Amino acid sequence: MPVVQVNLMEGYDEETRVRLSETLTDAVRSVIAAPADGVTVILNEVPAASYMRGREAKRPGPPLPDAKALVATYLQRMENRDLEGAKSLLADGFTMVFPGGMEFTTLEELIAWAKPRYNWVKKHYDRWDSAPAADGVAVTCQGTLYGEFPDGAPFDGVRFTDWFLVADGKLQRQHVWNDLGETKAIRP
Repeated sequence: MPVVQVNLMEGYDEETRVRLSETLTDAVRSVIAAPADGVTVILNEVPAASYMRGREAKRPGPPLPDAKALVATYLQRMENRDLEGAKSLLADGFTMVFPGGMEFTTLEELIAWAKPRYNWVKKHYDRWDSAPAADGVAVTCQGTLYGEFPDGAPFDGVRFTDWFLVADGKLQRQHVWNDLGETKAIRP
């Protein structure tokens, strides 16, 4: 079974080392048919004083926030209408694409577009996935929406999938797919 060894400068907390080990395990399993318990990850920690490159001592890079947790925090802030808190998680140039190919670059544009679609909406999550990508980490969540249409009628059980790209600790892009338009169209 595969064995992955990583030389890492000392100083990373346990949570960061666990996240790194889990991500490496998942990466191996995406290429090799091995059970999770068949993949061994060994982190060899090296004192910073014992690491040099180009005749210069180097410092370890800071750990990035967990991409899934970052997305979950953003979505919760959006549900709570904490727009300033949500904006603090967005990269410069953040873009969102919603059903119908509607593209937005600000949360205010999104809210104005959504106003005639529903009074409020919240999510039940069934699944979360994340995967390293060449340009960051791709995070996907799936589940169902519930909320209220502008006429006060409730809705529930509306399927959704959200996809995010997270890079450098910020949300770069969001793509949203859901059946809300179809649900609204078939209401009695």
